[in-house]
Amino acid sequence: MYIRKINNTLVPNITEEAVVLDLFAGCGGLSLGFEAAGYETIGYEMVPSAVETYNHNLAGHCHESRLEVGFDYPEADIIIGGPPCQPFSVRGKQKGMNDARDGFPIFIDAVRRLQPKVFLFENVRNLAFSHKWYLDLILDELRRLGYLLDYRCINAVNYGVPQNRERIIVVGHRSRFQFPKAQMKKVTAGEAIGDTMNEVIEGCHFLTPSQDQYIAEYERKSACVNPRDLYADRPARTITCRNLAGATSDMQRVKLPDGRRRRIVQREAARLQSFPDWFEFCGNEVQQFTQIGNAVPPLLAYQLALCVKDTYALDERPEEEIEEMNGMLQPLFAM
Repeated sequence: MYIRKINNTLVPNITEEAVVLDLFAGCGGLSLGFEAAGYETIGYEMVPSAVETYNHNLAGHCHESRLEVGFDYPEADIIIGGPPCQPFSVRGKQKGMNDARDGFPIFIDAVRRLQPKVFLFENVRNLAFSHKWYLDLILDELRRLGYLLDYRCINAVNYGVPQNRERIIVVGHRSRFQFPKAQMKKVTAGEAIGDTMNEVIEGCHFLTPSQDQYIAEYERKSACVNPRDLYADRPARTITCRNLAGATSDMQRVKLPDGRRRRIVQREAARLQSFPDWFEFCGNEVQQFTQIGNAVPPLLAYQLALCVKDTYALDERPEEEIEEMNGMLQPLFAM
């Protein structure tokens, strides 16, 4: 059911006149959701292998370019993106706006210059907590550009993605926006990769005895109740480039019936991120894992895109009403 859904639903099908500009597009997870909802996309990304993947799979074109404030963009009606999140990640150095990898000044500048009818960005959960002071600065700047803002910290597992993945979503508009409704049923790892997770797959990497021993010691010290393997009866842990591409203690792995453990392969990781089976990743193994781990789950992106479509169809509110509503807005977190 899940595999059929992502394979049939997440297919580019351009029906709308509005053009979507995707900044820091990666391999195109966010763009795929918007193209499946009917929008033409134009992407910008600096990593060559990610650009190649985008252009190999999507209807729109991704430009290989390093973005900066003042960049000359084409006209667009909607701006989306995932500004680099390393400055705010729990795993990162958490330097925030002092980190050269911070993409928010670029995103805000694009909104200021293009004045899209709607914009949306995604970022790590940590931005709304340990770096909330910086999130407040971002939101204040966007409000000064004349936008109403709706934002939530949501978990992708509540939207049909077989993975616990908390991210903050911010939407700017001049009418009203409604987030997609959370689903009661959670999709499990078994529903996503049950056809392969108990099998030996060509090219897979088995954990060595020393890795097994290291993981066991890590789990003992961290008081893990269950080993951090993938379980068929529950969603996966958060997929990241680190726990896919790196031989770390929290690597994404399955335990085979014979007791051996292996790391998951690219197609399994892609399904856990809700990429359809027809979507092909370019580059070497590490580059592919990095693209998958950094992506916005396309199934979540699709549901957000449908909500953006509803907002785009609405008339804009008078400027004085926007100012009044912005003064009343409060953050809303739905875990």
